[in-house]
Amino acid sequence: MDPLALHIESLIFVAEHPVTLQDLQETLAQTFEQTIPEDEILTALEQLQMRYRLGDFAFEIVEVAGGYQFLTKGAFFNTVGAWLRITNKRKLSKSALETLALIAYKQPVTKTEVELIRGVNCDYAIQKLLEKELVEIIGRGEGPGRPLLYSTAPKFLHYFGLKNMQDLPQPKDFKQAESEIGSIPDIEEMVANGNEEE
Repeated sequence: MDPLALHIESLIFVAEHPVTLQDLQETLAQTFEQTIPEDEILTALEQLQMRYRLGDFAFEIVEVAGGYQFLTKGAFFNTVGAWLRITNKRKLSKSALETLALIAYKQPVTKTEVELIRGVNCDYAIQKLLEKELVEIIGRGEGPGRPLLYSTAPKFLHYFGLKNMQDLPQPKDFKQAESEIGSIPDIEEMVANGNEEE
């Protein structure tokens, strides 16, 4: 194994968040007191990724949220999922997930805009998303009262295992069931009637 790859492996292993290429370059430059070319770092990363992908390991190095991180392989999804269900008591509620989805697809967006679409007050959901660092305040809008603008935070990509925002499923990817009983009420009708609950 290339010694450079081992240094990179140690950095990715100890990091709590994905390690960016820039972070790797800066750290290695300080360690070796010389600049390590980007192509050498990328080659070492590919070597590490191949090692974990092909070997008998339950985890691998994945490029996610603009950096590199150790993640469990998909084959162990059910086992890890069961453990998380047992240990993680603070899951996102349906309300928080809906609010987060709207912010992700409409960002930057105000709380009022989210509430108009959802048809319910979103104060609590947005507060929980801010606490979990999945969304962040990025400034103020131009409208009356200069409302706060919300956007997804860097942790959002990490939380959902996305490489970047372009990895989000597009509306065309959601296929509506071909045979349904009844019809789906128009969203504007739901908002007008206040049928949706928090």
